[in-house]
Amino acid sequence: MNFHVRALLIDINGTVFDHGDAIDGAPKAINRLRDGGYALRFLTNTESKTVEVTLESLRACGLHVEREELFTPVVAAQTLLACSPGARVLPLMSEELRKAFPPSGRTVGAPAATPTHVIVGDCQAVLDYPLLNRAFRAVRAGAELIALQRGALYRTPQGEEFLDTGAIVAALEYGTGRSARLLGKPSSEYFGLAATSTGFSPQETAVIGDDATTDGTGGRSIGAMTVQVRTGKYADQVAAGVAGGASHTVASVAEVPDLLRRLEHATP
Repeated sequence: MNFHVRALLIDINGTVFDHGDAIDGAPKAINRLRDGGYALRFLTNTESKTVEVTLESLRACGLHVEREELFTPVVAAQTLLACSPGARVLPLMSEELRKAFPPSGRTVGAPAATPTHVIVGDCQAVLDYPLLNRAFRAVRAGAELIALQRGALYRTPQGEEFLDTGAIVAALEYGTGRSARLLGKPSSEYFGLAATSTGFSPQETAVIGDDATTDGTGGRSIGAMTVQVRTGKYADQVAAGVAGGASHTVASVAEVPDLLRRLEHATP
């Protein structure tokens, strides 16, 4: 398949940013790509942080990312709801994340309203049985169940383990007999919405990331070119036998501008 790349969906963790620092060469590469006229979107599956907090973390280590270039599961949900006038959302997520769903034109978490959507994100700080049961009843009554991601658990740097969003989603799926709509990696809908936001088609898009199981799978699901970087999760995935399958593999995101230049010159 020939690709004429105009848009780039770039994974954040492990690709341009890792353990609080920018990947070597990432800031310069991003500047080169932007100067080259590519439409950029920076993707993350993290739904526990607001867009503002994520942008602050990136900029603090020299990665210049504009607000409209950041595409998270929360942004995907906002995009989806923008196409559903009159939607009434019951959000299972932190108070900070709830603010991402403005009440204009819809009711967010209003007890008197019958929800049309139940959106599950990072709800550790607010989840209790009454809220969980309310979500259960809403889905049983016809509300669409939306998952911002499906992680079963997460570990803190200190090694503590906690239930993650996917575990709560699974409980609601089991109790209601309904399947959730995933708006995070590796769903084709998430990658499709991200590509559409650039104004270019998936066939004009390249997905760049370190994770073959999310970035690679998601990119291929929409027919985009995929580029795997050998940073972040790459070594662990090689050991586990799940790396590979990408259209191209490079040492790091620093090599992506030169790769795209070579491909551009090779395109008939």
